[in-house]
Amino acid sequence: MSRNKLISLAEAVERHSWDGMQYASGASLPVGSDTIVFGRELVRRQRRDLHALFHCNTQQLNLLAAAGAVSKAECGFSGLEVFGFANGLRRAVETGQLALEDYSNLSFGLRLLAGALNWPFAPSTVNIGSDIQWRSAFAPDETPARHKIPTVTDPFSGREVGALSPLKPDVAAIHVSLADPLGNAIMLGTEWSRFELSRAAKKVVLIADAIVDTACMRQFPNLVRIPDIIVEAVVYWPFAAWPQSSPGFYDVDEAHMKAMNKALATPEGTEAYIGRYVDGYTDLDGYLDMIGRDTIEQLSRTGTAFLLDPFRQWIKTPEEVRALASGDAR
Repeated sequence: MSRNKLISLAEAVERHSWDGMQYASGASLPVGSDTIVFGRELVRRQRRDLHALFHCNTQQLNLLAAAGAVSKAECGFSGLEVFGFANGLRRAVETGQLALEDYSNLSFGLRLLAGALNWPFAPSTVNIGSDIQWRSAFAPDETPARHKIPTVTDPFSGREVGALSPLKPDVAAIHVSLADPLGNAIMLGTEWSRFELSRAAKKVVLIADAIVDTACMRQFPNLVRIPDIIVEAVVYWPFAAWPQSSPGFYDVDEAHMKAMNKALATPEGTEAYIGRYVDGYTDLDGYLDMIGRDTIEQLSRTGTAFLLDPFRQWIKTPEEVRALASGDAR
């Protein structure tokens, strides 16, 4: 029987993260939906030696790298789009603190698909014959790299193709737009392999901008891309992707994106940023106050708000969510 999986953010990170784990973020583009707040909590808990898997780099990996939480990372794209290169990630790589393994976005998606389907490898015609295949950050002295993307023979044509290793992270923290207390989820906007990641990961934690009644999921079963059967926990956290965006809910905070990336460029800036924007709140209300209620109101005036119209009648109020999480709901 399905059960109520609503827990606090602190409890989710305490239960479902540990030093040395292989950790994947379910993200949508470097300025889109990502569980940035889960990464903040990982830094607050001083998790170390993480092996991070990011289809696209986001401000979460930028922060984790700058804070010294990650020793290995695999990524399909490492920039922050219009906001430039990720300075925290750059600094960690250039100082030798972090080994960054490079793949293309297509090959990263194929590796997640292989993990989801429990394939031994994914045959690939991309990344072959390039430095992505021949050079490995995890074996820097091995040229060409023999174990990153080895070649195999297609038994039907005799053609040599690449063999991409499957991804099966220990934990995936996946940002979703709407979740019910049982762990069913709807994502608005681009998915960027969050569907495949949810099947590939050993444990899945959902971070939702809104909690809805299960009747919403029953009304739109074709939109439920992540079902409750594969979810360990659900965390309610509005503005979880801030300073990035969440379609239907809020736009990207351009000023903070720039300020955050500038701060993470130096150890001193990173320390100051963590002091204010990681350790500077203790609960959801404090987090929203830290962002600024005026900023929240401005970012919420998004041109994508209409995307929520079909679901609004089922969205729970913060008071209703707290009652559900505490077991006091009638």
